[in-house]
Amino acid sequence: MVNAAFTGGGTGGHIFPGLAVAAELKNRFTGRDFRLFWIGSCAGIDRGIVEEAGVEFFGVPSGKLRRYFSLRTILDFFRIIASFFAARKILKREKANVLFSKGGFVSVPPCAAAASLGIPVYTHESDFSPGLATRLNARYVSRTGGKIFTAYEETGSFFPRKARSFVTVSGNPIRAVFRGANAAQGREFLKAGEKERILLVLGGSQGSHEINALIRAVLHDLSEIYTVVHQSGPGQSWDLPNTEKYKTFPFIKEEMPHVLAAAEIVAGRSGAGIWEWAALGKPMVLIPLSGSGTRGDQMENARFFEKAGAAIVIMGDVDKPQELVRAVRTLACDAQKRQAMADASRKIGKLDSADIIAGAIENDLGQRTKNIGSAKIKSFK
Repeated sequence: MVNAAFTGGGTGGHIFPGLAVAAELKNRFTGRDFRLFWIGSCAGIDRGIVEEAGVEFFGVPSGKLRRYFSLRTILDFFRIIASFFAARKILKREKANVLFSKGGFVSVPPCAAAASLGIPVYTHESDFSPGLATRLNARYVSRTGGKIFTAYEETGSFFPRKARSFVTVSGNPIRAVFRGANAAQGREFLKAGEKERILLVLGGSQGSHEINALIRAVLHDLSEIYTVVHQSGPGQSWDLPNTEKYKTFPFIKEEMPHVLAAAEIVAGRSGAGIWEWAALGKPMVLIPLSGSGTRGDQMENARFFEKAGAAIVIMGDVDKPQELVRAVRTLACDAQKRQAMADASRKIGKLDSADIIAGAIENDLGQRTKNIGSAKIKSFK
């Protein structure tokens, strides 16, 4: 019986790619004794998303890993300690054979707990440069002989020399449904005509106040050309009504792959979700999260896609609304440029990361099981 544990959370950018790997790994073990479960935060969106995907979920306390001092750091320190022991108990009780981490601060205690039990740790980094959680988890990978998967080839250089031998470039995992998305189904969901040109605006799984404000400021200009489909974010106050040229949703779930397929251009943040856009070959207008509240990872991601020719990037605080309008109009009026960007985007997104990661874990599990079996035979002799 193989018991595979997954961990990670805090945002959809951590959870959805992990679920893509989980689904692929489960498919590979069809017909064999296999069980999969997830360790995530007791609070937040983790449980709802994971259980909706049909994956067993165990909650642990979570504390934020901060690079600066805060009074909350003291309380979170004790939560992290409690999370380590809770995760260790779960991994031991459920007899986990492997742990795959998709990152986020909630993933660090389970990775530490797995390493303390001798369970091999695998982790994936979606961003161009690794975050603090992945840097910490990389230590547990090295100790247990797992692997560090990265979306970008350049990411490996950010790790210590000792850890680089464990790095495999895989791209970013996306759910299989995106590769088989149907534009006609997306148009049907949106009640959009066959010839309507669609601009899809996304602010991440939780939405974005900044992007919402930008859309409010320039909606009239954008809707002169496009039907604007806007995911404004669940729980965020939004009072612009739907019209024939503007369709807003707090969150688009099952239909998102098909809506994305129907879009001519996609605009939004530059987190892990842009790999879903790339898989469908979409020209992008990226507005990376910036300022003191971020380590700059979205800016690095955006610059990579811009350099590859797949995106136009809007940065800085000067005249962002008009920069957005100019970028959209530039693409709207130049079919040749849109096609070149679509080709560049599709080239980035062609790696089937979920398949690469699941295949590596399956192979390693098989080898480890074989070695354990051989050791038992020798011992018996």
